[in-house]
Amino acid sequence: MPPPALCGFLLLLALVFAVSYGVGAAAGPVAPGMHGTGTSSGGAEDTGGTGDTGGTDDMGNMHGGGH
Repeated sequence: MPPPALCGFLLLLALVFAVSYGVGAAAGPVAPGMHGTGTSSGGAEDTGGTGDTGGTDDMGNMHGGGH
């Protein structure tokens, strides 16, 4: 039989995670373009309708400081 302190700690941990999940679900997405996964019907990556594919040249307009 596990010690009562361990059972209490695990119960408190589960309670904290449950409350945290509830608050996060009530708050909704943190950014305007975010949505849940598993809703796309195609194999292509969903970019949120912006047309940006998130390529490697995202910072192409930056200039080097001392080069």
